[in-house]
Amino acid sequence: MRPLTLHAARTTVASALLATFFLAPPASAAAAPVCGGAAAPTFGTASQHTSLNNSFTTYGNSNARLDDWTGADSTYSVKLPDGRTVFGFSDTFLGEVNGGTRPLTIADGGTTPFPNNTFVVRSTSGAMTTAHGGTTANPTALLPPRDASHVYWAGDMTVNGSEVQQPYREYWVGGAWNLKFERNVLARFSTSNLNQPTSVTDLPSSRGIMWGSALLRDGGYTYIYGTEDLGTSGKHLYIARVSGTDLRGTWTYRTTSGNFDSTSEASAVRMLSGVSNEFSVSKRGNFYILLTQDTKDAFSTEIDTYLSCSPAGPFTDEKTVYRTPETGAGNPNIYTYNAHAHASMTTTNNIVVSYNVNSLDTTQGAENDNYKNVSIYRPRFVNLPVSG
Repeated sequence: MRPLTLHAARTTVASALLATFFLAPPASAAAAPVCGGAAAPTFGTASQHTSLNNSFTTYGNSNARLDDWTGADSTYSVKLPDGRTVFGFSDTFLGEVNGGTRPLTIADGGTTPFPNNTFVVRSTSGAMTTAHGGTTANPTALLPPRDASHVYWAGDMTVNGSEVQQPYREYWVGGAWNLKFERNVLARFSTSNLNQPTSVTDLPSSRGIMWGSALLRDGGYTYIYGTEDLGTSGKHLYIARVSGTDLRGTWTYRTTSGNFDSTSEASAVRMLSGVSNEFSVSKRGNFYILLTQDTKDAFSTEIDTYLSCSPAGPFTDEKTVYRTPETGAGNPNIYTYNAHAHASMTTTNNIVVSYNVNSLDTTQGAENDNYKNVSIYRPRFVNLPVSG
C-alpha cells in the first residue's frame, strides 16, 4: 500500500466519516465544579503562538538535511530532565521542500520518506532535530510496523528516570475504507538515544480502548486516559492509573465505585462522551483541565475544556475556548483535529495548545493537497490565556 494511500485511509476513516460516525448525543450540561473553595479557571481569547509556529515552519522548510521533518500529525510533547523538549508525531513526511511543495512519497515514485511515527527534539536553544529509525539514507519509523498492513500511531509521552515511555496504538489497514484498531503497546526510549526503543511491551487492549490518549503524573500516580471509538455511538473516555512513573506497573481502573479498585480492564467505566482520539489532561491549582477537540459534531472546529476536582473526573463545565480557522477556509477539504495542551510549555498565565491540520483530498500525484502545499500537514500552536 502506498504511503499516501495509507494517509488517505487515516484521513478518510478518522475524519471523513465524522458526518456519519461521530454525531454522539451532547453531554448534559453541568455547572463548574467547586474545588477546595477556589474559583474555577477562566480562559481568555486564544491567539496564534507565532514564535513556535514560525520555528516549525522554518525547520520544516529547511533542506539542510533530507531525512528530517517537513510535516506530521499527533503532536504530543514532553520535557526531558536536561531541558530538551521531545515532540512525538504519527504519520510524518521527511525530506525535501521546494517552493512550498514536496516531492511524491517513495512509494508513489518520488523521494519523500513517510514513516508512521517520529520525534522532533527541540534543544534549549530552540534548534530542532528529527529522530527516526533506519539510516539517514533510508529512514524508517521509530517503531516500525510488523508488516505492510499495520501501523503504529503515537500516544502521549512521559519521563520515567532516564527514559521516555510512550504508548502506541497499532492499527491494521486493509484499504482506504478499512482501518481497525488492534492493540496498545508501550515503547521505551533512552533519553541518550531517541532513535530506537529499548523495549516494546504489550499494554491492556482487551476492551478496544486506545490507552494513552493523555497521560498525567499527579499525587504519586500516573493517570492513563483512553478513548473508546464506537463509531455511531461516539467516542468515550476511560481512565486507568499506575503507581509511580513506570507504565509497566500494575494498572488499576476507574470503576462504578468511583475508585481505582480493580486490576481488570473489563471493570473500567465510561466517564465522558465526545472526546477525541487524542487530548490532554493537566492540573491547575485545585482543578484538572481536560482539553479536547469536540467530536459530538461533524468536522467540528471547537476546542473545548472540561473541569474536575480530581484527575479521575467527573469532567464537567464544557466550554469552547478556541475555534480553528483553517477548516474549509478557501479549501473545502481542509479540517482540524486532535487538540492537546502542552504542559512542557505552559506557564502560569498561559496554556500552549496544538492541533493538527489535514486535507480530505485523496488525489494521487503531485496535485494532492499535502504535496502541493506543505503548510497544510503541520501542527498549529496557539496561546490560551488562563487565570484563576
